[in-house]
Amino acid sequence: MAGKPPETSAPSASPLARAEHFVWLTARVLEQRRFAYHFLRGGADPVEAALTAYLNEDGGYGHALEPDLRGPVSQPLHTAYALRVLDSIGRCGGLRVERICRYLTEVSTHEGALPAVHPSQRGYPAAPFVPVEDAPAGELLSTGPVVGLLHRNQVWHAWLFRATEFCWAAVESLEKSHPYEVQAAVAFLDGVPDRARAQAASDRLGRLVREQGLAVLDPDRPEDYPVADGYAPGEHHYPHDYARVPDSLARRWFTDEEMSRSLDHLAASQQEDGGWPVTWRQWAPGPALEARPTVTVEALRTLRAHGRPIG
Repeated sequence: MAGKPPETSAPSASPLARAEHFVWLTARVLEQRRFAYHFLRGGADPVEAALTAYLNEDGGYGHALEPDLRGPVSQPLHTAYALRVLDSIGRCGGLRVERICRYLTEVSTHEGALPAVHPSQRGYPAAPFVPVEDAPAGELLSTGPVVGLLHRNQVWHAWLFRATEFCWAAVESLEKSHPYEVQAAVAFLDGVPDRARAQAASDRLGRLVREQGLAVLDPDRPEDYPVADGYAPGEHHYPHDYARVPDSLARRWFTDEEMSRSLDHLAASQQEDGGWPVTWRQWAPGPALEARPTVTVEALRTLRAHGRPIG
């Protein structure tokens, strides 16, 4: 989408104008197209065209679409990223998703679960916190968001039945958890068709989050909340990280005041260059640079979804 450049990147400019300057300065074509779609009335076709560059012949996505996994091979995490993009532009259906489901079937375990990293990643650079194993187990972390998203888009596939049962068992047996796993559970519960069961599971999960201090409820005192094992120092999560939209089941876990403080913190986290920071462990310059525009787009989408002005 062609258009006039943002008027300024100065601190006095709106959050959206500052973010636009940052995106044009640093982002991959895909994130530029996504920004244009969500905030500049750009079309969906350019987003899908940019996403297609990451598509492989096996129906999965690779080529460092998820920046922490480098190399050309298809991976479940790359493919989950692609599904989120397609969902955000209303294109999560048809033959494109049928091909994706065939790929997911091929890489899933007997139970229908997806590993975080398929062994084909071996030999290519990857973040140290996503180790490559020869026989990786399926995880809720990688399976839940995909299954919930496909259900929300009314996609039906034979693999999805097994994957759904895996997710139910995983979510309903959670005891000691960590923020990214909880986010995956929320993504599953927000999309799965059995809403009564999802509500009951969400209520239990919300109690777990509060009891284990997995959400910073007072942004002025993050040091009072534990950081999960293996996370970067200060890698906290806040209510908005779980309830990215107001109709998420996770929104009921937090009071209006807690949610308001969380959104205030998110808005205040925009940095001088107009982008939002990467909070997880940074292991190489390239992945961090490529991740920040995505984090920025999602921050703006979260603020707007909750009615916060962005400009």
